[in-house]
Amino acid sequence: MADSKVMSLKLLIDKKEKRVLFAEAGKDFVDFLSSILSLPLGTITSLLAKQPSMIGSLRNLYNSIENLSEQYIQPNQHKSTFLKPELPVSALPVPLLSLDPPPAAANRKFYCCSNCYNRVTGDANTLCPNCRCKMSRELIYVDPPATAAAAKGVGEEEGGLVKGVVTYMVMDDLGVTPLSTISSITLLNRFNIVDLSVLQEKVVHLGIDEALKLLKASLESKTVLTSVFLEA
Repeated sequence: MADSKVMSLKLLIDKKEKRVLFAEAGKDFVDFLSSILSLPLGTITSLLAKQPSMIGSLRNLYNSIENLSEQYIQPNQHKSTFLKPELPVSALPVPLLSLDPPPAAANRKFYCCSNCYNRVTGDANTLCPNCRCKMSRELIYVDPPATAAAAKGVGEEEGGLVKGVVTYMVMDDLGVTPLSTISSITLLNRFNIVDLSVLQEKVVHLGIDEALKLLKASLESKTVLTSVFLEA
């Protein structure tokens, strides 16, 4: 398991009910879950469009726009903008889904109008909606200190969203809290676990295939971990 795109989880399973109670997870898995929230809907749909039994109508919408002739598309628009939207400038890489962050904002060009300074564009040929002049005045983007440090892997910044100083409890419905003895006991009481012999610990690995299944299950189910690791 030397692949950097594979991470491990320790599941606590109720063997009698055949369900995952929770997972003990590190920073990497929680960062992966939080990164899902930053994905544009078009990106999520493109990732899941080839998954079997994708529910809902988004796949049909996606495929119809993908197959729509260019003669019906506005000359200043591109289908790829909607089908494969860029991740936000501040987005982190999502290696489990083979998604890299967009080019660093410092390497992208931004422009404003020479007369009006309250609007920004990424295309120097765009006309200012106020004065109709080209927005060709180039701006200099400055990364926030924390973002720059994290990107370079320097200083105390670890990158990602959460700190790596604790282990996290990830519920079957993907709720996340710091793991503690008290929280574990409280959870066992909540699930009416009296006989500890029904509990089983199991270490599982999450790669690209499991990540896609988890992404799909997160849109369809409240028992995500059970669906991905026990019902597969």
